[in-house]
Amino acid sequence: MDGPHDLGGRMDFGAVLVDPREPVFRARWEAAAMVLVSAASARAPNYTLSSFRYAVERMDPVHYLGSPYYEHWLTAAATTAVETGLLSPEQLEKRAGGPFPLAHPPRVHGVENPGTGAARFTAGDRVRVRQWHPLGHTRCPGYLRGHVGTVLRRHGAVSLPDVEVHAPRRVREGVYTVRFDAGEVWGDRQTGVRLNADLWDSYLETP
Repeated sequence: MDGPHDLGGRMDFGAVLVDPREPVFRARWEAAAMVLVSAASARAPNYTLSSFRYAVERMDPVHYLGSPYYEHWLTAAATTAVETGLLSPEQLEKRAGGPFPLAHPPRVHGVENPGTGAARFTAGDRVRVRQWHPLGHTRCPGYLRGHVGTVLRRHGAVSLPDVEVHAPRRVREGVYTVRFDAGEVWGDRQTGVRLNADLWDSYLETP
């Protein structure tokens, strides 16, 4: 889905600043949030890492962009707990001591990308990333859609996140490492700069 979580290539967000001395947790509540997510994932029906990510993606953009990393985790855990019936909204607010912002409801209730269940490409093949904008969950980065790259290697078959979030079943298909020219992706004059991305088979097509 296209949302505030997928910021690759967006303008005016500035450079990514890396602090080599950054602690694992900046406050005690962040460690508690990690424990809470682990506990919720063990109890929530049909929980997967993809469903957790989809809950984060559905956060209100203002909330997402204005909150720290582990607050995204808390919001996803609370949203998952309410949507799967572990907690009612009333129980959540009582335990939180007031209103607790949840992610928006899913915009789709079915599978948009059924997957290919295949591994159609091999190392050296030229491929184009499909130009599409799903409302549901996908691991296909928005900034790569429509661009052409070269398959570096083919990995084994892996469960397709687009399906496992929205259906009580799994589709396993090939995953590839695809290399892109930075100038092709960003539309600037970078030369000799490449980027690699791991992409599922159904995200790709023949140019």
